Amino acid sequence: MKAMIFAAGLGTRLGELTRTKPKALADINGRTMLELTAEKLVRAGFDDLLVNIHHHPEQMLDEIERLRTAGYRITVSDERDELLDTAGGLFKARGFFDEKPFLAHNVDEFTDLDLEGMYGRHLETGALATLAVRHRPGNRMLLVDPSGRMRGWRNNATKEQIITVESSRKLEEVGFSGIQVLSPSIFNLMQEGIYSLTSLYLMLAKEHLVMTYLHDYGYWFDCGTPRNLDSIRAHLGGPDHGSAG
Repeated sequence: MKAMIFAAGLGTRLGELTRTKPKALADINGRTMLELTAEKLVRAGFDDLLVNIHHHPEQMLDEIERLRTAGYRITVSDERDELLDTAGGLFKARGFFDEKPFLAHNVDEFTDLDLEGMYGRHLETGALATLAVRHRPGNRMLLVDPSGRMRGWRNNATKEQIITVESSRKLEEVGFSGIQVLSPSIFNLMQEGIYSLTSLYLMLAKEHLVMTYLHDYGYWFDCGTPRNLDSIRAHLGGPDHGSAG
């Protein structure tokens, strides 16, 4: 099965670390974020991978070649000329995918989410996209109805919200976990540009089935900040996990 790893971001929240290396190569107990993400995907059956690159591209290519030598099957989508955000980057790479649903995974998200279960749920519902979510604190939240269908978005800091149904009364907030399964038909509803998948989902959610997959169990870390990076290092290095592998 095919999967895309979003690894092109600048990683500005990591500060000094990403001045000299890409975020995807941040060290997690002796291994890179990219390697750990690729390993997790392959274990779940997603063994044909695509990685987009932009920041410090030569370092990324060196690491990808190292992973290929180790047995990983990785194709590169080169965004060094222009960073396209998640939807723009996905659309640029559309030729990589086939007729089957595929997974897209941010390189800095670490979780024990059941990827195979999420993929199976996507097939059952026939959704255009299925987004991993959990109940957690946050400002930018998705709004879902009791069935788990995405119906809107809210920024709790600015009070801005986008609702795709008449009333938000029965909607609840969930945080997006940066992992999604998509049906290839989504490419028929996309175009070139620099824009995010979240903005795309909000445009499509009124007329198309965009579902969520709740994973309130286990752990989830967004390793976009030094503090969160230290947290996942400690978690994966703990007695229950042994080494980062």
